[in-house]
Amino acid sequence: MTDEETNLPTELPEGVELPDPEHIPDGPDEARMPIIEHLRELRTRLIRALIALVVGFAVAYLISDQLFAALTWPIREVSHGKVMLIGTGVGEAFFTKIKVALVAGLFIASPAVFYEIWKFIVPGLYKSERRMAAPFIISATIFFILGGYFCWAVVFKVGYTFFLSEYASIGVTPTIRISEYLAFSTKLMLAFALTFEMPIFAYFLTRLGIIDHRMMLRQVSYAVLGIFVVAAMLTPPDMVSQFLLAIPLLLLYALSVGVSYLFRLPHEEPAPAAEGSDGPEVS
Repeated sequence: MTDEETNLPTELPEGVELPDPEHIPDGPDEARMPIIEHLRELRTRLIRALIALVVGFAVAYLISDQLFAALTWPIREVSHGKVMLIGTGVGEAFFTKIKVALVAGLFIASPAVFYEIWKFIVPGLYKSERRMAAPFIISATIFFILGGYFCWAVVFKVGYTFFLSEYASIGVTPTIRISEYLAFSTKLMLAFALTFEMPIFAYFLTRLGIIDHRMMLRQVSYAVLGIFVVAAMLTPPDMVSQFLLAIPLLLLYALSVGVSYLFRLPHEEPAPAAEGSDGPEVS
């Protein structure tokens, strides 16, 4: 071997850059997994999330009486105690407590559920992106609970005031089955809890370079259509409930656009012109 062959270049050619060490795969889980491995991973995460939900259900069932009282508080408040909630089945009270505990258990277990969601998607992320685990889990949990609370504290009062006024307009005193009330209220509460995740996902998808505010603005007409379709799917079949969900969803979408703009990735600046050259030389 000659001396010329052993003289390796110590500098990279102009225009060639080494990959960012933060974006170099750092483990075997970075490799592409076959579909069977993805399904096994999904099964593991679902089982662990289900275990967390069972634990949350057990905790919530111990206080299910208090939880049911809190869930029915908005309609009792706006009706000044005049609405009568009734049960028409032998086991309706028992199954009502079961359903209340399930919904409350989901809120209790939400940190563990979001953790399992993160662990499922993390193999496809770079090392620098994996550092978002704690912010994702904490913020997703907070907004999930905040969405449910907003529905309970604000939306229920507005919705029940309207519905009870309709009863009053026809001179009828409402008597509502607890199973029907529970189905209506829990479905609406979970819908708000899920939709409040929109700004969180907008932030993380923007930081991962998957979406940006320009794309969200270009797709605004489709987003509005999708929001009303989702509102119709997630709420009971009446226009008031759909609008009660669709209007906050539109505001959350606008907020998500703002979040995507504020936390957008920095764009590459154009390369500066060579020193001493003011433009193309004119012969």
